[in-house]
Amino acid sequence: MKRIAISFILVLTLISANAQPDSIPAARPVFKPRATWIIPTVMVSYGFAALEIHSLHKWDSRIVNNLHANNPGFRTHADDYLQYTPALLVYGLNAVGIKGKHDFVDRSVIYFMANLIMAVPVNGLKKITHSQRPDGIGFNAFPSGHTAISFVGAEFMRREYMDRSPWYGVAGYLIAGTTGTLRMLNYRHWFRDVMAGAGIGILSAELAYQLYPVIKKKLFPRKK
Repeated sequence: MKRIAISFILVLTLISANAQPDSIPAARPVFKPRATWIIPTVMVSYGFAALEIHSLHKWDSRIVNNLHANNPGFRTHADDYLQYTPALLVYGLNAVGIKGKHDFVDRSVIYFMANLIMAVPVNGLKKITHSQRPDGIGFNAFPSGHTAISFVGAEFMRREYMDRSPWYGVAGYLIAGTTGTLRMLNYRHWFRDVMAGAGIGILSAELAYQLYPVIKKKLFPRKK
């Protein structure tokens, strides 16, 4: 498990480095790493660290146990719906005339790609780590799928409306953060699960936005 965690962290650290300066000629990469990848990479790294380092694991678990102790009997299904809200807002805003960066087809393909990219590590890590949920029901806690989906949507919303106003992205991330918090309050996930899920969700959306133009150019080249 430690080898898997270290390898995953090293890969994320490498792709989160800044792109080369424009003044330095280099071979054209399939995608260019972005500085915005640093924060989600740190989030995922924390999740793995909390799985392996005993003191961090203990502190991390205490966060959720205290939340549960201070809110006994708390239960809501709001997180089951909030996870999709940021992405639905993108389509809703376009429907009422507040256009985003891409048209319906392009943004739909990007969103589908982001979720496909996200699903691979999330489902794979759930099986590999075999981490027990706080409530004891199931051994597929790490990482949080609900949180990953909501943060894919949050980054999707930010990227589509970043040229209009940063507040659209803020709204999306507030909803995604609420989803992650509710997963802990429902005693379904540890803090480490939520952090890793959020980081994977953001990275998946970022990667989809970088890969899509390349794929589109290859599949549908413009006629001169």
